Amino acid sequence: MISLIHALTHDLRTDLTSPRALHLTSARNPLLREVRKAVVRGTLTDSGYCVAEGFHLLEEAVRSECQIGAVLASEPVRETVQRRVSGLRSIDVLGVPDELFREVSATETSQGVIALVRPRSWELAHVFRAQSLVTVLDGVQDPGNAGAIVRAAEAFGASGALFVKGTVSAYNPKAVRASAGSVFRLPLVAQVDTQLAIAALRQHRLDLYAAAADDGRTPSDIDLRRRCALIIGSEGHGISPALRQAATAVRIPMVQVESLNAAMAAGILLYEASRQRRQAS
Repeated sequence: MISLIHALTHDLRTDLTSPRALHLTSARNPLLREVRKAVVRGTLTDSGYCVAEGFHLLEEAVRSECQIGAVLASEPVRETVQRRVSGLRSIDVLGVPDELFREVSATETSQGVIALVRPRSWELAHVFRAQSLVTVLDGVQDPGNAGAIVRAAEAFGASGALFVKGTVSAYNPKAVRASAGSVFRLPLVAQVDTQLAIAALRQHRLDLYAAAADDGRTPSDIDLRRRCALIIGSEGHGISPALRQAATAVRIPMVQVESLNAAMAAGILLYEASRQRRQAS
C-alpha cells in the first residue's frame, strides 16, 4: 500500500511540519476511488485491504498486529488520528477534506477515520486446531449478521469460521464493523465450496450440527464438548440441502416467536458449547 500511495503523487500534498501526514484533495484520486468501490461492492479493495471505519477498529487492528496500509482521516480529526498512530512506524495518515471523506465513508455518522487493514491469510489447518469448535456460515447474506457471528465465535472460544460460497464477504465494511475487530483475529476461510467444506469437516472428524427453526434436538441434549461444527444458514432460505443432510438438526426452544435471526441463533449455540466445555474443564 505504501508503494501505491507514493504512486499517487499527482494528488498528494505533504504537510512539511509532519512528514507522514499527506493530503488527498481530489475525488478522482485512485486510492479514494478504490476505497469507494470496495465500500459499494462490500469487498476488499483491489489491493487486498479491508475498509475498517472508526477509531475502535483502528485500535483493534493495531492491537491485533495487522498490517495497516494507510489511514484516511477527515481534516477535523486528522491531528487526533496522527497522535493515535504517532508511536507506530510506516503508517501514513492521509488527510481528506470533510466533504470528500463523507463521499467514501460507509457509515451515516462517520467518526472521520478509515483504516485500510490487510487481513491475515488463514488456511483450513488454522480453523481445525485443538478441540475444534467451527462456525460455518452457509449463505448468510446480511453483513451485520455475519460480523456479529464472527464476534460471537471469538467471544465463545470458537477455533475458527468457514464462509461457504454464497455467504456475504467477511470483509464487507459493515461486517468488519459488526465484528468489532474479531475479524482481524479469528481464523477464517472464505469462499469455501460446500462439498469441500463437508469433506474437510468430516476429515477432521467433527460432529456437524445445523441450526433449525422447528425440529431437531435441543442444544442441551447434544455433547458440544466434542470436536464439532455449528452451521448457520441464510436468513431467507436456511441451510443448503447438502449441509443439512450431512448434519444433525438442532433447534433452540422458544416461546411465542417462530425464529431468531442468524446472529442470535449462532450466539446461543456458541454460548452453550462454551458453557459445556467450561464445565468439563
